[in-house]
Amino acid sequence: MTFTHFRHAAGMLLGLLFCTANAISSTDPDLLLDLVLDPQTRQLKAEAELQIPARSFRFLLHESLHVTRAQVGDHMVTTEKSGGPKGYRHWTIHLGKANQKLTIHYEGQLPALERDRDHRSVLGGMPPMAAPEGSFLSSGSAWYPRPADLFSYRVKLAVPYGQRALVAGKRIAETVPAKTGEGYRATFEFIQPSDGIDLMAGPWVVREKTVKRGTQAPLHLRTFFPADLDAMPGLAQAYLDDTEAYIARYSRDIGAYPYSEFSIVASPLPTGFGMPTMTYLGAEVLRLPFIRKTSLGHEILHNWWGNGVYVDYERGNWSEGLTTFMADYAYKQDESATAASEMRLAWLRDAAVFAGEEPGALRDFRSRANAAGATVGYGKSAMVFVMLRDRLGEKVFNQGIRNFWATQRFKVAGWDDLQAAFETASGQKLGAFFAPWLDQQALPDIAIARAESAPRGKQHLLTITFKKKDAILPMRLPLEVSAAGRHETHWVELDAARDSATMKLAFKPQALRLDPEMRVWRRLEPGQLPPILRQWMAAGKPQLVNAARSSEAIAAVTQLSGRIFESKPEPIAIAQLSAALNGKNPVLLAGTHAEIDQALGSAGLPPRPAKLAGQGSAQVWTVAGQSSQLAIISGQDAAALNALQRGLPHYGGQSWLIFEQGRAINKGIWPASVPEIKVISAAAKDKR
Repeated sequence: MTFTHFRHAAGMLLGLLFCTANAISSTDPDLLLDLVLDPQTRQLKAEAELQIPARSFRFLLHESLHVTRAQVGDHMVTTEKSGGPKGYRHWTIHLGKANQKLTIHYEGQLPALERDRDHRSVLGGMPPMAAPEGSFLSSGSAWYPRPADLFSYRVKLAVPYGQRALVAGKRIAETVPAKTGEGYRATFEFIQPSDGIDLMAGPWVVREKTVKRGTQAPLHLRTFFPADLDAMPGLAQAYLDDTEAYIARYSRDIGAYPYSEFSIVASPLPTGFGMPTMTYLGAEVLRLPFIRKTSLGHEILHNWWGNGVYVDYERGNWSEGLTTFMADYAYKQDESATAASEMRLAWLRDAAVFAGEEPGALRDFRSRANAAGATVGYGKSAMVFVMLRDRLGEKVFNQGIRNFWATQRFKVAGWDDLQAAFETASGQKLGAFFAPWLDQQALPDIAIARAESAPRGKQHLLTITFKKKDAILPMRLPLEVSAAGRHETHWVELDAARDSATMKLAFKPQALRLDPEMRVWRRLEPGQLPPILRQWMAAGKPQLVNAARSSEAIAAVTQLSGRIFESKPEPIAIAQLSAALNGKNPVLLAGTHAEIDQALGSAGLPPRPAKLAGQGSAQVWTVAGQSSQLAIISGQDAAALNALQRGLPHYGGQSWLIFEQGRAINKGIWPASVPEIKVISAAAKDKR
């Protein structure tokens, strides 16, 4: 079928669907879109209808699209095109008078799908793109005229045979082609206030599960998978079942799921997006068994936080931290207390990477533009909720969560609204807690300087003196007090006026550990900070020693380094390796096994760790116990190095990894320990 033939056939049916859709709702949404997309030719042809309260309407369109005409009723109106941000154009339409219903016709050839985009570049924003294997028109790519910051919409779409397409919202009409030459058509409606429209299309096989919800309308769950992914035994059904369980979980914990459907949509790009009623995840990622236990729940939860309560970005993005806390972290809690502690430790180790700089205040976090931003907006933000729950107690904290949802549902909210919800639940003023954690950039540095005990009748009085630097005060700290196999945790409050705390104990204390479970956002002791790959990935001035000799291996290392580093590395000759390690900037040494072993030997550096040697097709490790910042990537050949490009950037929290043809088969962090402070006996001191 040619695009012209398909466009004509679709247009007739879309006209019928338009009438049907109008009959469904007594009140039209703010924006009506009627569009035809041909992924093969990348042609988009659309008609937008919206009510304009002013005498003119100014909007942004991607440069690949242009307005062909605009009209009010049967009357043509003037359009003007002007400059805009790179890749985009402003359009202004003059209506003559206010409060007119405007129809805009526009079309164009979209950019081709950029298949080589990695996860980092996907997060950085994308133009609208189309291809037979997948099309993605993100809400931020200006593929439609946005009527307001928040708006409702109805979208009618048509794509050729073999394609499916969808946007967020309730599917109210659908025509599935029975034979070649016919096209797929559907109508979606989103009646709640929305902050944008994402459109996806692809050659998907669709599976559906309907869940009854008592007095609520049935819940329709769907997978949109390419044929090879759909053919994996039980995979689609597992996603449908897990989605049902997640929605039930969060409906209990927060409030009823606000929509009537949810879809898991496969992307040809390494995306990981949560939209209202759907998530758009990379097809390669969807194959991984752990994704259903991690990313899926995270993206579903965004239907409450971010897509159910909208983020007031001018006042800071709280959504990613709260979602991380109630999804990723909660799943670790479900697993075990140890697993949850390890996640908190990982956040604090990431924070230590940026301790010497100011990665930004939590109140200023908007989106994950880089590793430093992610550390603040995800890790620190989630830890704030850990600390808040520790302070308020689980029952009160959970009521605060439900209060927030009940009062802010489908509204734009900021941190102050969250604070108000928890204040209502607790009956406490919480400004002294929220303000410093949201506003201060520096990582609090608190350590025990001295601990002394003295008998007080049948009890013992323990006095602890602290060293404080960049401390967020007042601060609530857990202390583990131990003696002869006995361990107790006590919480102490520090404020600006004092640097010591006292407590009465029923036993004579022998040792203390500060926050051994990592429940407070702070700078860890050096012994708790084994080197992790994030120190190299996020470095401002990294250095690269390419030890490879063959042209293929040299190219593989160069391409891999481009994927790993956020900043372009400085190339260093292998002969300068030792000198480079004496500097302040981290060094990455990469090449094949023989080349790496020779380079380490020549520089007098520790050899390949015994636990890694001979395993997998590639090994990655940091040099533990060294003041110098050295990481090594070693592959058996150029192919093994090339295979690391997609997977390795996701393992910044690890000290070492073993890969088999690009797949991590083992990983870990070099050993660390929480320092123990001995308690001085006052009686013993007096005797001296």
